[in-house]
Amino acid sequence: MKSSPTVWITGASSGIGKALAHAWSHHGARLILSARREDALHAVREQCAHPEHHHVLPLDLAVPESLQTAVDEATAVHSTIDVLINNGGISQRATAQDTDMAVVRRIMEVNFFGAVALTKALLPHFIEQGHGHIGVISSIVGMFSTPKRTAYAASKHALHGYFDGLRAEVYDQGLRVTLICPGYVQTDVSRNALTADGSSYGILSDSIRNGMDPDACATSIIRALHEERDEVYIGGVETYVVYLKRFLPPALFNQLIRRVDTT
Repeated sequence: MKSSPTVWITGASSGIGKALAHAWSHHGARLILSARREDALHAVREQCAHPEHHHVLPLDLAVPESLQTAVDEATAVHSTIDVLINNGGISQRATAQDTDMAVVRRIMEVNFFGAVALTKALLPHFIEQGHGHIGVISSIVGMFSTPKRTAYAASKHALHGYFDGLRAEVYDQGLRVTLICPGYVQTDVSRNALTADGSSYGILSDSIRNGMDPDACATSIIRALHEERDEVYIGGVETYVVYLKRFLPPALFNQLIRRVDTT
């Protein structure tokens, strides 16, 4: 990856996306900042180093037919895009039994289908220029699941299935894919999570409040991309659960998952 790349970040208005924008701008990157809230994107741009180098491009990942237009605008502004960070997403705080199917579909539309559609629309640009790096913000629950996260975990599992295969397909064309699995990071992810009827959860959970600083998370993500890692787990002790899943007998692991704090 270039030392000063052109980077397109979805979900750039807050949380990890916002932290990535700040960090990359101070490393000389030129940014395309996307999310639904245009006013918040402009605020992020103004907080970045050299705001005049960065472009605000509002988009809604739940409206797939709009994403090709977004790609056309992005490539018109910057003739070369080096990195796409699929960061936009939404979480869940409700049991499978209680969650409306409309909520399940919205989570999948934003977290999975939106990332896939945007990637597919940008892929010809990457292939034509002979390089490109796709960073996918998954989650540690992309490696296992917990209560009250069923649809969210399913969307993250789906990202792994899709982008692991894509990585193999495009490697010889000079493209790289990194799956990034954060644990608890101090963002509004729990406040904005969807409950059973689609309303926002509105509560900052203790695990998120005590989680990793988003700036530290952004630093780790950028390092993983520079190192061209295929997959990386970022966070505190909660990331060890990935290895427990791998090595513990299934019955014992499932017993532990039943005790996880799901607030």
